[in-house]
Amino acid sequence: MSARLRSIAMLTASVLSALTVGATTAHADDTSATGRQAMLKGSTTASYFWDDSSGRAGDTGLPAAGKPMQKGLVASPSWPLMTEGYVVYKGKKMPFFVGDRGPGDPSSRGVMLDLDAKTFADLTGGKFNPDTLGVDGVSGEGHIKVDYVVTKWGDGVGRKNVPVAFSSGAWSEKDSRPAAPTRYAADFVQPVSVKNAG
Repeated sequence: MSARLRSIAMLTASVLSALTVGATTAHADDTSATGRQAMLKGSTTASYFWDDSSGRAGDTGLPAAGKPMQKGLVASPSWPLMTEGYVVYKGKKMPFFVGDRGPGDPSSRGVMLDLDAKTFADLTGGKFNPDTLGVDGVSGEGHIKVDYVVTKWGDGVGRKNVPVAFSSGAWSEKDSRPAAPTRYAADFVQPVSVKNAG
C-alpha cells in the first residue's frame, strides 16, 4: 500500500472513530451508556407549582432541598429529597429531581407529584406565566395523569417505593427497604442538572 493510500485510510479511520464517539455522546440517554436502572415505575396524577420565594401564589419560600426553584424540580409527598427520574405525558418525557415536599392535602386525593410549572407547561403545550406563576394555554387544566420512572433514590429520609400521602408522615422516615430495581429503563432520559442555591 502506498504512503498516500495509508494516509487516506488512517484519516478515514480517525473520522469514523470521531463520528462514533460523537454518536455515543449524543445518545448518552441510552441505558447501555448510563447503566441506570428503573428503581420504580408507576402512574399518578400530577399538579404544578412554582415557588419563587416571593410569597405570591401561596409559595412558602426556598424548596425543602435548599435548591432554588428551577425546571425539573418536583415536590413529592413521600419520596426522599434528591430522588431522580422522569415523567411521561402523552409520549413526552421530562426529567425531574425531588427538591420539595408536597402536594399536601391533594396527595390524600391521589395527586402524588407536584411538577414545576415550566415542566408542566412543556408537557402540556402551555406557557409558563412569570406574573401569575401559573401555566397559560391549558384551558384551566391543573392536573394531568403521568407515568413516572424513578432512576435514583435520594439518600435522605422518605419512602423509597410507591408514593403515599403527605399526611402519612412517610416523608420523615428512613426507608431501609427500597423497591427492588426493575428491568433497565429503555427510555431513560438524562438527569436534570441541579443548580446550587446561592
